[in-house]
Amino acid sequence: MGTCDANLKPEGTRAVGAVVAPDRARITVFLNEANSERTLANLAVNPRAAICFTRPIDHRTVQVKGRVLTVRRTLDSEKPRLDRYLSAFVEALYLVGVTRATGGRIAYWPSMAVEITVEDLFHATPGPGAGGRLS
Repeated sequence: MGTCDANLKPEGTRAVGAVVAPDRARITVFLNEANSERTLANLAVNPRAAICFTRPIDHRTVQVKGRVLTVRRTLDSEKPRLDRYLSAFVEALYLVGVTRATGGRIAYWPSMAVEITVEDLFHATPGPGAGGRLS
C-alpha cells in the first residue's frame, strides 16, 4: 500500500489480506500496526492510497487507487481471515522458491483495517498493457 505525506513524499508498507465489499466499490486491507506508523500518519493528512495486488507465480498485478474512508483497529473476529490469507501467501511464495519459514515471518498482528473506496483500477503486470486502466 502506497501513501504520501502532506508534502507528497511517498511511502509504502505491506498489506496482509484484503476484503472486497459486496458492492465491489470498496476494499479493506489490513496493515501490521507496528510496521505502518508512517502510512497511518500519512493517511491522517492525505487520504489517497494505492494498493498493488500481485500473484507471485506469474506476477499478474492489479493496482487499485482510491480514497480512504475509515481506519480502525482490526477486530479479533477478523484474525482467522488474515491467518488464512497469510497461509495461502506463504504457499504462493514457496512455489517461487521462498522457504515457508521465511514467508511465515511476515508480521501482520495486531493490525489496522483500512477501507478505501475504489476510484481507479490499473493493469500493472509487467509487459504489454502495463499501466492501462481496467474497467
